[in-house]
Amino acid sequence: MNSIKSIIFDCDGVLVDTEPISNKLKITMAKELGVDITFDEAMSMFTGYSTLDCFRIIEAKLGRPLPKNFETEYRERSYEAFKTELKPIKGVAEFINSLTLPYCVASSGPVEKIELNLTTVGLIDKFRDKIFSSYTINSWKPEPDLFLFAAREMGFEVNSTVVIEDSEAGVIAALKGGFRVFCIANSYHSDGLKKEGATIIHCLNEINTLL
Repeated sequence: MNSIKSIIFDCDGVLVDTEPISNKLKITMAKELGVDITFDEAMSMFTGYSTLDCFRIIEAKLGRPLPKNFETEYRERSYEAFKTELKPIKGVAEFINSLTLPYCVASSGPVEKIELNLTTVGLIDKFRDKIFSSYTINSWKPEPDLFLFAAREMGFEVNSTVVIEDSEAGVIAALKGGFRVFCIANSYHSDGLKKEGATIIHCLNEINTLL
C-alpha cells in the first residue's frame, strides 16, 4: 500500500450522503407516474449509475416515455432537497484534513451539482480546481473514462492511484481503468464488489491504516 501516491474520490456516497435523498425522490416521482419502487430496490438499482440510466430504468418499468419535463423537474427538486437535507459522509472532513497525498473528485453528476453539494456540506474549498464530471467527457460509469480523464488532468499515475467508491458501477469503472479500489461497504453490494476485486472498508478512517 505504500505505493499509493494519489487518491480519486467519488462524490455521492463517498463525500456527501446524497444517495438516500436522490433515490427517495426517484421513488416519489416514479410513484407519481404509477410505478412502485421500494427503497431497497432503488438503492440496489440506482446507486452509482448516471441519472439518465436511472430514468431509463423507470421508463422501462413505466412502459412508455417519461414526460418531457421529467429530468428538469427532478433536477430542480433534488437540488432543493440537497440544500436542506444533505450532510457529509461521517468523518470525511477529518479524513481529508489528514491527507498528505494529492487528491481530486470524479463524479457522474454535472459539475454544478458536484459544486453545490460540496458547498452545502462545507467541503468546496478542499476541491477547488479538483472536480471532474462525466458530463465534461460524455462518458459514464461503469466505463473507466472518467477516472482515466481525472488522473490524466491531475498528473496521477494509474498504478499508484486509489479510487474510493461506494457503488458497483464505480468499482467496475475503476477496475477497468487499472486503478486500485477501496469501496465503502453497504448492505446492497459489499459481497459482490469484494469478488470484483475491491478492498471493502466501513469508514474513511480505515484508509489511513491501509495507506
